[in-house]
Amino acid sequence: MPQALEQADGRWAWVVLLASLVAQGLTVAFPSCMGVFFTDLQRDFQASNSETSWFPALMVAMLHTGGPLCSVLVKRFGCRVTMMLGGILASLGMVASSFSGSLYQLFLTAGLITGLGMCFSFQSSITVLGLYFVQHRPLANALASMGMSMGVTLWPLLARYLLETLGWRGAFLIFGGVFLHCCVCGAILRPVATNMVPEPKEDPPLPPKTPARSCLATCVSTIQHHLAFDILWHNMGFCIYVVGMTCMHLGFPLPHIFLVPYAMHHGMDEYWAAMLTSVVGFCNIFLRPAAALLAGRKSLAASRKYLFTVAILVNGLTNLICTVSADFRVLLSYCLVYSLSMCGIGILIFQVLMDVVPMDRFPSALGLSTVLAGVASLVSPPLAGLLLDMTNNFSYVFYMSSCFLISASLFMAAGFYAAEKKQLKQEGKAKVEDAASEMTPMQGLTSGDKDSARKKLCPANMDVTNV
Repeated sequence: MPQALEQADGRWAWVVLLASLVAQGLTVAFPSCMGVFFTDLQRDFQASNSETSWFPALMVAMLHTGGPLCSVLVKRFGCRVTMMLGGILASLGMVASSFSGSLYQLFLTAGLITGLGMCFSFQSSITVLGLYFVQHRPLANALASMGMSMGVTLWPLLARYLLETLGWRGAFLIFGGVFLHCCVCGAILRPVATNMVPEPKEDPPLPPKTPARSCLATCVSTIQHHLAFDILWHNMGFCIYVVGMTCMHLGFPLPHIFLVPYAMHHGMDEYWAAMLTSVVGFCNIFLRPAAALLAGRKSLAASRKYLFTVAILVNGLTNLICTVSADFRVLLSYCLVYSLSMCGIGILIFQVLMDVVPMDRFPSALGLSTVLAGVASLVSPPLAGLLLDMTNNFSYVFYMSSCFLISASLFMAAGFYAAEKKQLKQEGKAKVEDAASEMTPMQGLTSGDKDSARKKLCPANMDVTNV
Protein backbone atom coordinates (compact mmCIF):
# COMPACT_ATOMS: atom_id res chain seq x y z
CA MET A 1 0.00 0.00 0.00
CA PRO A 2 1.66 3.30 -1.06
CA GLN A 3 2.23 5.92 1.58
CA ALA A 4 -0.26 8.80 1.43
CA LEU A 5 1.33 11.91 -0.02
CA GLU A 6 -1.64 14.29 -0.04
CA GLN A 7 -4.48 15.31 2.24
CA ALA A 8 -8.12 15.65 1.29
CA ASP A 9 -9.21 19.21 0.39
CA GLY A 10 -5.56 20.20 -0.05
CA ARG A 11 -3.85 22.10 -2.83
CA TRP A 12 -3.13 19.03 -4.93
CA ALA A 13 -6.85 18.21 -4.93
CA TRP A 14 -7.42 20.94 -7.52
CA VAL A 15 -4.75 19.44 -9.79
CA VAL A 16 -6.53 16.10 -9.45
CA LEU A 17 -9.77 17.89 -10.33
CA LEU A 18 -8.18 19.09 -13.57
CA ALA A 19 -7.01 15.56 -14.38
CA SER A 20 -10.51 14.22 -13.71
CA LEU A 21 -12.00 16.92 -15.94
CA VAL A 22 -9.75 15.95 -18.85
CA ALA A 23 -10.34 12.22 -18.31
CA GLN A 24 -14.11 12.67 -18.38
CA GLY A 25 -13.85 14.75 -21.53
CA LEU A 26 -11.83 12.01 -23.22
CA THR A 27 -13.99 9.08 -22.14
CA VAL A 28 -17.63 9.59 -21.23
CA ALA A 29 -18.09 12.30 -23.89
CA PHE A 30 -16.58 10.22 -26.70
CA PRO A 31 -19.76 8.28 -27.69
CA SER A 32 -21.39 11.63 -28.54
CA CYS A 33 -19.41 11.71 -31.82
CA MET A 34 -20.44 8.22 -32.95
CA GLY A 35 -23.48 9.63 -34.72
CA VAL A 36 -21.08 11.40 -37.12
CA PHE A 37 -19.79 8.01 -38.36
CA PHE A 38 -23.20 6.30 -38.35
CA THR A 39 -24.04 6.82 -42.04
CA ASP A 40 -20.52 6.00 -43.32
CA LEU A 41 -20.30 2.79 -41.28
CA GLN A 42 -23.76 1.78 -42.43
CA ARG A 43 -22.77 2.34 -46.07
CA ASP A 44 -19.34 0.67 -45.93
CA PHE A 45 -20.55 -2.46 -44.12
CA GLN A 46 -23.95 -2.59 -45.90
CA ALA A 47 -25.76 -2.81 -42.56
CA SER A 48 -29.21 -1.80 -41.36
CA ASN A 49 -29.96 0.86 -38.75
CA SER A 50 -30.45 -1.80 -36.08
CA GLU A 51 -27.15 -3.57 -36.87
CA THR A 52 -25.13 -0.34 -37.01
CA SER A 53 -26.59 0.93 -33.75
CA TRP A 54 -25.04 -2.02 -31.92
CA PHE A 55 -21.64 -0.34 -32.29
CA PRO A 56 -22.33 2.75 -30.12
CA ALA A 57 -24.57 0.63 -27.90
CA LEU A 58 -21.73 -1.77 -27.06
CA MET A 59 -19.35 1.10 -26.41
CA VAL A 60 -21.76 2.85 -24.03
CA ALA A 61 -22.67 -0.45 -22.37
CA MET A 62 -19.05 -1.33 -21.66
CA LEU A 63 -18.48 2.20 -20.40
CA HIS A 64 -20.99 1.35 -17.67
CA THR A 65 -20.91 -2.41 -17.13
CA GLY A 66 -17.18 -2.49 -16.46
CA GLY A 67 -17.87 -0.77 -13.14
CA PRO A 68 -17.51 -3.83 -10.84
CA LEU A 69 -14.21 -4.84 -12.43
CA CYS A 70 -13.07 -1.23 -12.15
CA SER A 71 -13.96 -1.15 -8.44
CA VAL A 72 -11.91 -4.31 -7.89
CA LEU A 73 -8.92 -2.77 -9.66
CA VAL A 74 -9.29 0.50 -7.76
CA LYS A 75 -9.37 -1.35 -4.44
CA ARG A 76 -6.39 -3.53 -5.35
CA PHE A 77 -4.14 -1.12 -7.30
CA GLY A 78 -5.58 2.36 -6.73
CA CYS A 79 -7.09 4.96 -9.04
CA ARG A 80 -3.77 5.88 -10.66
CA VAL A 81 -2.96 2.44 -12.10
CA THR A 82 -6.59 1.82 -13.08
CA MET A 83 -6.87 5.07 -15.03
CA MET A 84 -3.61 4.49 -16.88
CA LEU A 85 -4.66 0.92 -17.73
CA GLY A 86 -7.93 2.30 -19.09
CA GLY A 87 -6.10 4.74 -21.33
CA ILE A 88 -3.95 1.96 -22.78
CA LEU A 89 -6.96 -0.30 -23.46
CA ALA A 90 -8.98 2.51 -25.05
CA SER A 91 -6.06 3.39 -27.31
CA LEU A 92 -5.42 -0.20 -28.40
CA GLY A 93 -9.10 -0.73 -29.15
CA MET A 94 -9.37 2.31 -31.41
CA VAL A 95 -6.12 1.52 -33.25
CA ALA A 96 -7.26 -2.06 -33.86
CA SER A 97 -10.71 -0.88 -34.99
CA SER A 98 -9.16 1.17 -37.80
CA PHE A 99 -8.18 -2.15 -39.44
CA SER A 100 -11.58 -3.81 -38.99
CA GLY A 101 -12.84 -5.73 -42.00
CA SER A 102 -16.36 -6.32 -40.74
CA LEU A 103 -18.87 -4.77 -38.40
CA TYR A 104 -18.41 -7.61 -35.91
CA GLN A 105 -14.68 -6.89 -35.64
CA LEU A 106 -15.61 -3.28 -34.94
CA PHE A 107 -17.91 -4.48 -32.16
CA LEU A 108 -15.00 -6.32 -30.52
CA THR A 109 -12.33 -3.64 -30.85
CA ALA A 110 -14.00 -0.24 -30.60
CA GLY A 111 -17.08 -1.52 -28.80
CA LEU A 112 -15.77 -3.89 -26.15
CA ILE A 113 -12.07 -3.08 -25.71
CA THR A 114 -12.29 0.70 -26.06
CA GLY A 115 -15.50 0.80 -24.02
CA LEU A 116 -13.87 -1.14 -21.18
CA GLY A 117 -10.82 1.12 -21.23
CA MET A 118 -12.98 4.23 -21.11
CA CYS A 119 -14.84 2.71 -18.15
CA PHE A 120 -11.62 2.24 -16.16
CA SER A 121 -10.47 5.81 -16.77
CA PHE A 122 -13.88 7.42 -16.27
CA GLN A 123 -14.92 5.67 -13.07
CA SER A 124 -11.46 6.11 -11.56
CA SER A 125 -11.80 9.85 -12.15
CA ILE A 126 -15.15 9.85 -10.31
CA THR A 127 -13.89 7.77 -7.37
CA VAL A 128 -10.74 9.84 -6.82
CA LEU A 129 -12.83 13.02 -6.49
CA GLY A 130 -14.75 11.48 -3.61
CA LEU A 131 -11.43 10.74 -1.88
CA TYR A 132 -9.77 14.11 -2.50
CA PHE A 133 -12.80 16.33 -1.76
CA VAL A 134 -14.96 16.35 1.36
CA GLN A 135 -16.11 19.91 2.03
CA HIS A 136 -16.37 20.95 -1.63
CA ARG A 137 -17.44 17.61 -3.09
CA PRO A 138 -20.58 18.85 -4.93
CA LEU A 139 -18.60 21.69 -6.48
CA ALA A 140 -15.77 19.33 -7.47
CA ASN A 141 -18.15 16.85 -9.11
CA ALA A 142 -19.84 19.64 -11.05
CA LEU A 143 -16.59 21.22 -12.21
CA ALA A 144 -15.20 17.85 -13.26
CA SER A 145 -18.35 17.17 -15.26
CA MET A 146 -17.48 20.24 -17.33
CA GLY A 147 -14.96 17.95 -19.00
CA MET A 148 -17.85 15.97 -20.45
CA SER A 149 -19.36 19.22 -21.74
CA MET A 150 -16.10 20.19 -23.39
CA GLY A 151 -15.80 16.72 -24.88
CA VAL A 152 -19.36 16.81 -26.25
CA THR A 153 -18.50 20.18 -27.81
CA LEU A 154 -15.18 19.19 -29.40
CA TRP A 155 -15.52 15.48 -30.25
CA PRO A 156 -18.20 15.88 -32.97
CA LEU A 157 -16.32 18.74 -34.64
CA LEU A 158 -13.03 16.83 -34.56
CA ALA A 159 -14.77 13.70 -35.80
CA ARG A 160 -16.38 15.60 -38.69
CA TYR A 161 -13.03 17.11 -39.71
CA LEU A 162 -11.13 13.81 -39.51
CA LEU A 163 -13.88 11.96 -41.37
CA GLU A 164 -13.70 14.42 -44.27
CA THR A 165 -9.90 14.39 -44.47
CA LEU A 166 -8.88 10.86 -43.43
CA GLY A 167 -12.05 8.78 -43.50
CA TRP A 168 -13.41 6.88 -40.53
CA ARG A 169 -10.42 4.49 -40.40
CA GLY A 170 -7.92 7.35 -40.19
CA ALA A 171 -10.10 9.10 -37.63
CA PHE A 172 -10.20 6.01 -35.40
CA LEU A 173 -6.40 5.74 -35.65
CA ILE A 174 -6.03 9.35 -34.46
CA PHE A 175 -8.50 8.70 -31.65
CA GLY A 176 -6.25 5.89 -30.44
CA GLY A 177 -3.44 8.39 -29.91
CA VAL A 178 -5.76 10.86 -28.17
CA PHE A 179 -6.84 8.26 -25.60
CA LEU A 180 -3.24 7.87 -24.42
CA HIS A 181 -3.67 11.21 -22.65
CA CYS A 182 -5.65 9.28 -20.01
CA CYS A 183 -2.30 7.82 -18.93
CA VAL A 184 -1.01 11.35 -18.31
CA CYS A 185 -4.10 12.14 -16.24
CA GLY A 186 -3.62 8.95 -14.24
CA ALA A 187 -0.01 9.80 -13.42
CA ILE A 188 -1.25 12.93 -11.62
CA LEU A 189 -3.35 10.94 -9.13
CA ARG A 190 -1.13 10.73 -6.07
CA PRO A 191 -2.19 8.59 -3.09
CA VAL A 192 -4.39 10.52 -0.66
CA ALA A 193 -4.97 10.10 3.08
CA THR A 194 -8.59 9.28 3.94
CA ASN A 195 -10.63 8.51 7.02
CA MET A 196 -11.34 4.97 5.82
CA VAL A 197 -10.08 2.18 8.05
CA PRO A 198 -7.44 0.22 6.13
CA GLU A 199 -7.98 -3.47 5.75
CA PRO A 200 -5.49 -5.74 7.50
CA LYS A 201 -2.75 -7.00 5.23
CA GLU A 202 -2.95 -10.50 6.68
CA ASP A 203 -6.12 -12.43 7.22
CA PRO A 204 -6.94 -13.02 10.90
CA PRO A 205 -6.28 -16.59 12.08
CA LEU A 206 -9.29 -18.80 11.64
CA PRO A 207 -10.67 -20.62 14.67
CA PRO A 208 -9.81 -24.31 14.82
CA LYS A 209 -12.11 -26.92 13.31
CA THR A 210 -13.82 -24.37 11.04
CA PRO A 211 -14.74 -25.81 7.63
CA ALA A 212 -13.21 -23.94 4.70
CA ARG A 213 -15.57 -22.01 2.46
CA SER A 214 -16.24 -23.47 -0.94
CA CYS A 215 -15.04 -21.76 -4.08
CA LEU A 216 -18.64 -21.04 -5.10
CA ALA A 217 -19.43 -19.43 -1.75
CA THR A 218 -16.31 -17.28 -1.98
CA CYS A 219 -17.21 -16.14 -5.50
CA VAL A 220 -20.78 -15.33 -4.46
CA SER A 221 -19.55 -13.37 -1.45
CA THR A 222 -17.06 -11.42 -3.57
CA ILE A 223 -19.69 -10.58 -6.20
CA GLN A 224 -22.16 -9.45 -3.53
CA HIS A 225 -19.54 -7.15 -2.01
CA HIS A 226 -18.26 -5.58 -5.20
CA LEU A 227 -21.76 -5.19 -6.65
CA ALA A 228 -23.09 -3.73 -3.39
CA PHE A 229 -26.00 -6.18 -3.14
CA ASP A 230 -25.85 -5.87 0.65
CA ILE A 231 -26.56 -2.13 0.30
CA LEU A 232 -29.30 -2.80 -2.23
CA TRP A 233 -31.24 -5.02 0.16
CA HIS A 234 -31.01 -2.68 3.17
CA ASN A 235 -30.88 0.83 1.67
CA MET A 236 -34.20 1.86 0.14
CA GLY A 237 -32.76 5.10 -1.26
CA PHE A 238 -30.07 3.20 -3.15
CA CYS A 239 -32.63 0.72 -4.47
CA ILE A 240 -34.79 3.58 -5.80
CA TYR A 241 -31.74 5.21 -7.35
CA VAL A 242 -30.65 2.03 -9.14
CA VAL A 243 -34.08 1.25 -10.58
CA GLY A 244 -34.62 4.86 -11.68
CA MET A 245 -31.18 5.12 -13.29
CA THR A 246 -31.73 1.88 -15.20
CA CYS A 247 -35.01 3.16 -16.60
CA MET A 248 -33.43 6.53 -17.39
CA HIS A 249 -30.62 4.95 -19.43
CA LEU A 250 -33.17 3.22 -21.63
CA GLY A 251 -33.94 6.64 -23.09
CA PHE A 252 -31.04 8.96 -22.27
CA PRO A 253 -28.47 7.76 -24.91
CA LEU A 254 -30.88 7.87 -27.86
CA PRO A 255 -30.68 11.59 -28.76
CA HIS A 256 -26.87 11.46 -28.72
CA ILE A 257 -26.91 8.64 -31.29
CA PHE A 258 -29.84 9.54 -33.54
CA LEU A 259 -29.91 13.35 -33.54
CA VAL A 260 -27.25 13.74 -36.27
CA PRO A 261 -28.70 10.99 -38.55
CA TYR A 262 -32.17 12.50 -38.01
CA ALA A 263 -31.02 15.94 -39.14
CA MET A 264 -29.12 14.53 -42.14
CA HIS A 265 -32.11 12.37 -43.10
CA HIS A 266 -34.15 15.54 -43.53
CA GLY A 267 -31.57 17.22 -45.78
CA MET A 268 -29.45 19.16 -43.28
CA ASP A 269 -25.80 19.68 -44.17
CA GLU A 270 -23.41 17.27 -42.43
CA TYR A 271 -21.42 20.09 -40.81
CA TRP A 272 -24.49 21.78 -39.30
CA ALA A 273 -25.88 18.44 -38.17
CA ALA A 274 -22.67 17.74 -36.24
CA MET A 275 -22.81 21.28 -34.87
CA LEU A 276 -26.09 20.50 -33.08
CA THR A 277 -24.39 18.09 -30.69
CA SER A 278 -21.58 20.57 -30.09
CA VAL A 279 -24.11 23.25 -29.09
CA VAL A 280 -25.29 21.06 -26.22
CA GLY A 281 -21.76 20.64 -24.89
CA PHE A 282 -20.81 24.28 -25.42
CA CYS A 283 -23.78 25.53 -23.37
CA ASN A 284 -22.95 23.10 -20.57
CA ILE A 285 -19.44 24.54 -20.25
CA PHE A 286 -20.93 27.78 -18.91
CA LEU A 287 -24.04 26.37 -17.24
CA ARG A 288 -22.40 23.75 -15.04
CA PRO A 289 -20.24 26.05 -12.84
CA ALA A 290 -23.27 28.21 -12.00
CA ALA A 291 -25.42 25.15 -11.40
CA ALA A 292 -22.64 23.63 -9.28
CA LEU A 293 -22.58 26.63 -6.95
CA LEU A 294 -26.34 26.38 -6.60
CA ALA A 295 -26.41 22.62 -6.01
CA GLY A 296 -23.52 22.81 -3.53
CA ARG A 297 -25.37 25.10 -1.10
CA LYS A 298 -26.14 23.47 2.24
CA SER A 299 -29.71 24.78 2.16
CA LEU A 300 -30.36 22.63 -0.92
CA ALA A 301 -28.64 19.47 0.33
CA ALA A 302 -31.92 17.85 1.38
CA SER A 303 -33.61 18.59 -1.94
CA ARG A 304 -30.80 17.51 -4.30
CA LYS A 305 -32.59 14.24 -5.04
CA TYR A 306 -35.72 16.07 -6.17
CA LEU A 307 -33.75 18.54 -8.27
CA PHE A 308 -32.23 15.52 -9.99
CA THR A 309 -35.66 14.06 -10.77
CA VAL A 310 -36.84 17.42 -12.12
CA ALA A 311 -33.84 17.55 -14.46
CA ILE A 312 -34.68 14.07 -15.78
CA LEU A 313 -38.32 15.08 -16.29
CA VAL A 314 -37.36 18.20 -18.25
CA ASN A 315 -34.93 16.13 -20.33
CA GLY A 316 -37.70 13.74 -21.28
CA LEU A 317 -40.18 16.47 -22.14
CA THR A 318 -37.57 18.31 -24.20
CA ASN A 319 -37.13 15.35 -26.57
CA LEU A 320 -40.68 15.88 -27.76
CA ILE A 321 -39.53 19.07 -29.52
CA CYS A 322 -37.70 16.96 -32.12
CA THR A 323 -40.98 15.38 -33.16
CA VAL A 324 -42.37 18.77 -34.21
CA SER A 325 -39.97 19.57 -37.04
CA ALA A 326 -36.47 18.85 -38.38
CA ASP A 327 -35.83 22.49 -39.26
CA PHE A 328 -32.45 23.78 -38.09
CA ARG A 329 -33.99 26.51 -35.94
CA VAL A 330 -36.29 24.03 -34.20
CA LEU A 331 -33.46 21.58 -33.54
CA LEU A 332 -31.21 24.41 -32.35
CA SER A 333 -33.90 25.46 -29.86
CA TYR A 334 -34.15 21.83 -28.79
CA CYS A 335 -30.39 21.66 -28.15
CA LEU A 336 -30.46 24.84 -26.05
CA VAL A 337 -33.26 23.57 -23.82
CA TYR A 338 -31.79 20.06 -23.77
CA SER A 339 -28.48 21.45 -22.52
CA LEU A 340 -30.21 22.87 -19.42
CA SER A 341 -31.64 19.51 -18.38
CA MET A 342 -28.44 17.69 -19.27
CA CYS A 343 -26.56 20.13 -17.04
CA GLY A 344 -28.76 19.26 -14.07
CA ILE A 345 -28.37 15.53 -14.66
CA GLY A 346 -24.62 15.79 -15.10
CA ILE A 347 -23.85 17.68 -11.89
CA LEU A 348 -26.21 15.64 -9.67
CA ILE A 349 -26.02 12.08 -10.96
CA PHE A 350 -22.99 11.10 -8.87
CA GLN A 351 -23.61 13.53 -6.02
CA VAL A 352 -27.01 11.97 -5.32
CA LEU A 353 -25.37 8.54 -5.18
CA MET A 354 -22.76 9.87 -2.73
CA ASP A 355 -25.60 11.23 -0.59
CA VAL A 356 -27.42 7.90 -0.61
CA VAL A 357 -24.57 5.46 0.20
CA PRO A 358 -21.51 5.70 2.50
CA MET A 359 -18.38 6.93 0.77
CA ASP A 360 -16.40 3.78 1.61
CA ARG A 361 -18.92 1.74 -0.40
CA PHE A 362 -19.28 4.26 -3.22
CA PRO A 363 -17.09 2.35 -5.75
CA SER A 364 -19.17 -0.80 -5.25
CA ALA A 365 -22.45 1.10 -5.40
CA LEU A 366 -21.28 2.90 -8.53
CA GLY A 367 -20.34 -0.46 -10.02
CA LEU A 368 -23.82 -1.94 -9.56
CA SER A 369 -25.64 1.14 -10.83
CA THR A 370 -23.41 1.39 -13.89
CA VAL A 371 -23.79 -2.33 -14.71
CA LEU A 372 -27.56 -2.00 -14.86
CA ALA A 373 -27.26 1.29 -16.73
CA GLY A 374 -24.91 -0.40 -19.18
CA VAL A 375 -27.37 -3.23 -19.81
CA ALA A 376 -30.07 -0.63 -20.47
CA SER A 377 -27.75 1.31 -22.79
CA LEU A 378 -26.95 -1.91 -24.65
CA VAL A 379 -30.59 -2.78 -25.27
CA SER A 380 -31.97 0.68 -25.99
CA PRO A 381 -30.15 1.78 -29.24
CA PRO A 382 -30.68 -1.51 -31.14
CA LEU A 383 -34.32 -1.47 -30.07
CA ALA A 384 -34.66 2.10 -31.32
CA GLY A 385 -32.85 1.13 -34.55
CA LEU A 386 -35.26 -1.76 -35.05
CA LEU A 387 -38.17 0.62 -34.49
CA LEU A 388 -36.66 2.98 -37.05
CA ASP A 389 -36.24 0.18 -39.62
CA MET A 390 -39.88 -0.82 -39.17
CA THR A 391 -41.38 2.69 -39.35
CA ASN A 392 -38.73 4.78 -41.15
CA ASN A 393 -39.80 7.59 -38.83
CA PHE A 394 -37.32 9.14 -36.40
CA SER A 395 -40.12 10.64 -34.31
CA TYR A 396 -40.83 7.26 -32.71
CA VAL A 397 -37.24 7.14 -31.44
CA PHE A 398 -37.68 10.44 -29.59
CA TYR A 399 -41.10 9.34 -28.30
CA MET A 400 -39.44 6.22 -26.92
CA SER A 401 -36.72 8.28 -25.24
CA SER A 402 -39.24 10.65 -23.65
CA CYS A 403 -41.36 7.80 -22.32
CA PHE A 404 -38.50 6.15 -20.44
CA LEU A 405 -37.11 9.43 -19.06
CA ILE A 406 -40.46 10.69 -17.79
CA SER A 407 -41.24 7.32 -16.20
CA ALA A 408 -37.85 7.27 -14.44
CA SER A 409 -38.35 10.80 -13.11
CA LEU A 410 -41.81 10.14 -11.69
CA PHE A 411 -40.72 6.84 -10.12
CA MET A 412 -37.65 8.33 -8.43
CA ALA A 413 -39.53 11.37 -7.12
CA ALA A 414 -42.31 9.23 -5.63
CA GLY A 415 -39.83 6.69 -4.26
CA PHE A 416 -37.58 9.25 -2.55
CA TYR A 417 -40.62 10.97 -1.04
CA ALA A 418 -42.02 7.68 0.31
CA ALA A 419 -38.61 6.67 1.68
CA GLU A 420 -38.22 9.98 3.54
CA LYS A 421 -41.71 9.67 5.02
CA LYS A 422 -40.96 6.15 6.19
CA GLN A 423 -37.65 7.22 7.74
CA LEU A 424 -39.26 10.12 9.59
CA LYS A 425 -41.98 7.81 10.88
CA GLN A 426 -39.40 5.29 12.12
CA GLU A 427 -37.36 8.03 13.83
CA GLY A 428 -40.47 9.36 15.58
CA LYS A 429 -41.42 5.87 16.70
CA ALA A 430 -37.90 5.28 18.02
CA LYS A 431 -38.05 8.51 20.06
CA VAL A 432 -41.38 7.47 21.60
CA GLU A 433 -39.98 4.05 22.50
CA ASP A 434 -36.90 5.63 24.09
CA ALA A 435 -39.04 7.95 26.16
CA ALA A 436 -41.25 5.05 27.23
CA SER A 437 -38.22 2.94 28.20
CA GLU A 438 -36.96 5.75 30.42
CA MET A 439 -40.31 6.05 32.19
CA THR A 440 -40.85 2.30 32.66
CA PRO A 441 -38.41 1.77 35.61
CA MET A 442 -40.12 4.60 37.55
CA GLN A 443 -43.54 2.98 37.34
CA GLY A 444 -44.76 0.94 40.31
CA LEU A 445 -42.52 2.77 42.81
CA THR A 446 -43.64 4.79 45.83
CA SER A 447 -42.83 8.45 46.10
CA GLY A 448 -40.02 7.69 48.53
CA ASP A 449 -38.53 5.09 46.17
CA LYS A 450 -38.69 7.57 43.30
CA ASP A 451 -36.88 10.19 45.38
CA SER A 452 -34.26 7.62 46.29
CA ALA A 453 -33.83 6.61 42.64
CA ARG A 454 -33.44 10.20 41.59
CA LYS A 455 -30.78 10.72 44.26
CA LYS A 456 -28.88 7.69 42.98
CA LEU A 457 -29.03 9.03 39.43
CA CYS A 458 -27.84 12.48 40.59
CA PRO A 459 -25.09 11.99 43.21
CA ALA A 460 -23.86 15.56 42.80
CA ASN A 461 -27.21 16.92 43.90
CA MET A 462 -27.21 14.55 46.83
CA ASP A 463 -23.87 15.89 48.03
CA VAL A 464 -25.10 19.44 47.88
CA THR A 465 -28.17 18.50 49.84
CA ASN A 466 -26.14 16.81 52.57
CA VAL A 467 -23.92 19.84 52.95
